[in-house]
Amino acid sequence: MGDISEHFDREEFACKCGCGFDTVDVELIEVLEKVRCYFDVPVTISSACRCESHNLNVGGGLKSQHLLGRAADINANLVEPEEVQEFLKSQYPDSLGIGCYSNFTHVDTRKGKARW
Repeated sequence: MGDISEHFDREEFACKCGCGFDTVDVELIEVLEKVRCYFDVPVTISSACRCESHNLNVGGGLKSQHLLGRAADINANLVEPEEVQEFLKSQYPDSLGIGCYSNFTHVDTRKGKARW
């Protein structure tokens, strides 16, 4: 049992630099819960909230949704990233930012739709 949703703890979303930034968008948590429940496996968050300094250090964009607590880079245990990406695109055909990478999936709750 997580402390901010059924399966997630706030610390999983915290900026990796240790600055304490861990404010996460409620809609993002709902999306990640949907992924978790659909595949019925743990979802690991490799990057979520980022302060400006950490975002710069990891090569994040100047308008990154990570800066707003609205993005997460994730992996679903034993599920190929392509499967996660296709699931998200099928559930949110006209919304979300979904970044397709070979070893993880980026998802964000920006207003509007973005795909890459």
